[in-house]
Amino acid sequence: MFARALGIRASGGKEVLAARIAAKLAGSEFVEPATARTSGSKQLAGQLTGSTLIPVGQRSSQVVRAWLTEQVGDGFHFDAEMRAFFPASDGTRTLDDAIAHWYATRDQAPREIDKQFEFNRFTRAWHARYPEGSRADLLAAWSAYRSRPIDERGRV
Repeated sequence: MFARALGIRASGGKEVLAARIAAKLAGSEFVEPATARTSGSKQLAGQLTGSTLIPVGQRSSQVVRAWLTEQVGDGFHFDAEMRAFFPASDGTRTLDDAIAHWYATRDQAPREIDKQFEFNRFTRAWHARYPEGSRADLLAAWSAYRSRPIDERGRV
């Protein structure tokens, strides 16, 4: 709503929106970041096999998720490693390559969670500190954390 009141675009992620607002308030020009998504690109559908080529611009779709879950089991999910794999495809990678990538990236240390996912970052840190804590305790701690001014929010 604040962005609209300033007469600027209100869409996008938190970081982009904050940068857009900051630029407007500072009286400087904001250059929109380039989008990585290729709109209108062909997406996988129908009968998939391990030799199916992954098209350029393939998204982490429900069709691909369902197929990969059938292949590797219910533990499959589009984590950061898998979300990065599909957009990086140049049209020569196959779904078998995606499976190999899944297994090759399983025992890695958890990646840092991007700043815009504040709740996820808080949750990971809280569970590391309180491994036996309940969801109710987590949510109470989150509420207390969020009630503090931003510059007073420290670690969990």
